[in-house]
Amino acid sequence: MPAVRENIRDFLRREPATILVEVTGAAGSTPRDTDAWMLVSVTAIFATIGGGQLEYMAIDEARRALRSGRDPEPMSVPLGPEIGQCCGGRVGLAFTPVTPALADDLIARSDRDTAARPHVYIFGAGHVGDALAMALSLAPLRVILVDTREAELVASAVPDVETCLTAMPEAVVRDAPAGSSFVILTHDHALDFLIAAEALRRTDAAYVGMIGSKTKRATFRNWLVREVNRPDLFDRLVCPIGGTALKDKRPPVIATLAAAEIMTAALSWTRTATALAPLAR
Repeated sequence: MPAVRENIRDFLRREPATILVEVTGAAGSTPRDTDAWMLVSVTAIFATIGGGQLEYMAIDEARRALRSGRDPEPMSVPLGPEIGQCCGGRVGLAFTPVTPALADDLIARSDRDTAARPHVYIFGAGHVGDALAMALSLAPLRVILVDTREAELVASAVPDVETCLTAMPEAVVRDAPAGSSFVILTHDHALDFLIAAEALRRTDAAYVGMIGSKTKRATFRNWLVREVNRPDLFDRLVCPIGGTALKDKRPPVIATLAAAEIMTAALSWTRTATALAPLAR
């Protein structure tokens, strides 16, 4: 019963007999909210509504309906000791057989959600860049790995991550949408400084981080004063990425720590922007 990491189009093409399970109510403490949904076929699932035993019950109900040919009944599940969960809330579930029209709607919804994902630009397809792209590829983000070296991008081949070959990475920063995150870890300190300065000029960036040491951080500050005359920009720079609590220089460790940092900043920016949008109208 594996959760398949694939495109929804591929899943629906392979599993035409499928039921959509949606969370229609979430009262009290619950694993997921009413934006959660999943697809269930007799042999596979796509996405998740969370909740361990709750999800198991939902899958079981959907598969019984598929095997019997009957319409599945909605469920209202108390998350208490009787089902082996201690959340204490209550979850409502709806079950809908997937028709061709509903499949088209789900694909369109998925495309909209993907298009609205916060962008994360990783500059530098080296060891840390690859590890960071891999760590972020599982998150609801649009991850773009940027480098000036074609061979490095070809060698990275991280699943679900876009690549961008460019001779002018600072132009990528300028063209990025509002709320983007910029992570700078190229093979060249001078290039790092150029990209970081461009990213810090953007007041709508969710996150600007640069790999480095205390020495590199101090050198960049001096460079900002001397070359850009904008020492104020320095205050918004995260350097080193991933924090300083755990002093471990291995690329996977840096990437794991930085991924949580970037994810927090990107989603916080998006939620704040969404909350403020009605006020700007």
